[in-house]
Amino acid sequence: MKRNSRLSVALHVLLHMAEQADKALTSEVLASWAATNPVVIRRTFAGLREAGIVGSTKGHGGGWTLLKPLDAVSLADIQAALDEPLLALGKAEESPGCLVELAVNAALDDAVAEARRLLDERLSKITLADLAARIGPRRVVLPAAGCKDPHHES
Repeated sequence: MKRNSRLSVALHVLLHMAEQADKALTSEVLASWAATNPVVIRRTFAGLREAGIVGSTKGHGGGWTLLKPLDAVSLADIQAALDEPLLALGKAEESPGCLVELAVNAALDDAVAEARRLLDERLSKITLADLAARIGPRRVVLPAAGCKDPHHES
């Protein structure tokens, strides 16, 4: 099963954007930080734009900008804007009506619902500012392709 990395990509790029908050940044620049395709950025950021976390402008000098301060955006806000569950568990549906299968699926549904509730609760307590503080004092060196470890003390 492929791991969903949309939240990680969004967080990575948003934190880099905070370093460049004074200007609009193209999808190409944002994609280079996360070693991904600009289309991935545009698709990922569409929900963030609808949630009012980022804005975008077209044309010369256009691009993506942060609309909210880092301390006003929780990881739960970002995850909700992405509209894609972090936790997903497939259930058996080979034997509809089988009491064993129904019991197993109900138990799994309950466990996943509780795990989602706990995860959502925890993500709501972490802001982008909290993540930025974990990085500490830094100067970003923008790599040509992908972020290998651009945060280091100057």
